[in-house]
This record gives sequence, C-alpha cells and structure tokens, in this order.
Amino acid sequence: MAMQSSLEQLKLFTKVVADTGDFELIEKFKPSDATTNPSLILKAATQPQYAHLVGQGRAAALTKGIGFALDYLVVSFGLEILKIIGGRVSTEVDARLSFDTQATVKKAKDIIGLYEKNKISRDRVLIKIAATWEGICAAKFLEKEGIHCNLTLLFSKVQAIACAEANVTLISPFVGRILDWYKAKTNLEYAQSDDPGVKSVIEIFNYYKHFDHKTEIMGASFRNIGEIVALAGCDLLTISPALLEQLGESFQKVEKVLSVDESKKLQIKKLSYDEKTFRYELNQNPMATEKLAEGIRIFSSDIGKIEQLLASNDKI
Repeated sequence: MAMQSSLEQLKLFTKVVADTGDFELIEKFKPSDATTNPSLILKAATQPQYAHLVGQGRAAALTKGIGFALDYLVVSFGLEILKIIGGRVSTEVDARLSFDTQATVKKAKDIIGLYEKNKISRDRVLIKIAATWEGICAAKFLEKEGIHCNLTLLFSKVQAIACAEANVTLISPFVGRILDWYKAKTNLEYAQSDDPGVKSVIEIFNYYKHFDHKTEIMGASFRNIGEIVALAGCDLLTISPALLEQLGESFQKVEKVLSVDESKKLQIKKLSYDEKTFRYELNQNPMATEKLAEGIRIFSSDIGKIEQLLASNDKI
C-alpha cells in the first residue's frame, strides 16, 4: 500500500479547506470547503482568466451601483467555487462595516439573497464577519435567521468565547498573524511547541470541547506546514495553495494532536462576557487589539481597490 501524503493523512483527522479564490487551485486540491476574503478576491480578480466575472461586475455597477456590483462579484466567485466543492464557501461582508451591527446584518442578507437567487441554499454559505463586538452581535442575529456565520480576524480567547455564546457556526483564529506579532515584538524565532498562534488555537479548542460549545474552529493564516500539523484534529483548517502543495508533496507522519476526550479531562474555568467586559479584556490583549485593527484596515483597503476595478474600464 502506497504511503499517504501528509495532506491525505491530515484529512483523516481534520476537514481541509482551501484558502483561495482561484478555481483552478481549488479543483486541484479537492478540499471540502473554501474560504475567500477581500484580499484573495482582489488577487483573483486581477488575473486574466477571471476577466469575465469582473466584466459582469462592471456591467452591474453601471446599472445598479458599485455597492451591488461588489456583492455581485464576491458572490460570482462563490458560485463558481460551489460548482467545484461539495461543502461550503465563506463570503466576507464589507470590512468597512465591522463596527456597525445593523449594516452588517443588511449586507449579509443581501449576499445570501444573491446566493438564493442562484438556487444555493443557506447551508452552503458562511458569511464572514470580523470578530468585533458589533460583528458578533450581527452574527448572533443572523444565526437565529438561519444565516450561518464565520467570525474572522479572531486573535483571542475572549473573542472566541463571545462567538460561542452567540451560537455562531464557525470561527477562524488566525494562527500565523499571531506568530507574526510576537516575532516582530520579541525578535525571537519560536520553536513549533512554543508557537503562540498554535497555542492560542489549542486553548480555544480545549475550552470549546470541554464546555460542549457547538461552534466549529477553523485554524487559518498559516505560515508553515509545521503549524498545520501541530493542529491535526482541529475541526477545520483553511490552508493556502502553497502550503497545500507542500503538504501534498510531504510524507511526514501526521498524528492527531487535538482530542475532544482529552479536552474533557482538563480543569478549565467557565467564562462569559458582556459588551463592557469584552471590550476591556480585548483591550488588555495588545496583540489581539492590534491585529484585529490591522486586519480590518487591510481588508477595507482591498475592498476599495476592488471597487476601483469595478468602476474602471481598463483591461485587466
């Protein structure tokens, strides 16, 4: 019997998700689900093979305005992805709405409405929302309406617990960006066992499983395959094409690291947050505060660039 690649071994313990807007790469790696964000959509939208989708978005901008055209474009990418995968696609709400609960809810409903017009059920779409207090409140409302959410830009246990209490479907803790912050602050290289991003996800996993929270955990934003292998057993892991390629070419043994049964045995204190305690505890974590703000800025900037692309008549 042929030895399985590290990627095939990982799939025995964890649902593998492709972190890309490139259809060809999704088809190549055959993940269960796929995630997109403004940066990935921008990257894909500037490639010639997707010029037809941008063209359709530009036509929509002329007739229905740039706001509709933006929704139309991100959903167009989602629809193409859903033709390839059997599971769910994550589509992100405009990051510029991250501190506006009502506007986030409206935008999420607009996006779901476009999917439903194309005969896609709500169960196949996750609405990505930044894990601000306002975003979590929006997700809580949307989940009650049967619109499933993926809370992104998540860097701390306080954000994770608030999401679980809001009964959101899924969270995306950003492993690599946590590591980036600590390396920049300390000028140290971290051994795999000491990787602060990996340790953050393990802590959240143990908390969720210990208290039977149903919210799924999808580790994201990896910097190397060591971080991925260290989280084998996590509910889901969303992985870039470059790292999927490395996992596919590696035959390193992958063993299950995270275990629900082991989490149950731990002594863990139950925590809960209202708005005031959430804001205070998040403020006490400089890494999470800075990376959340930075992530919103980057995604907001890339959304602006997508809008410029849609408003332009220039060839790609």
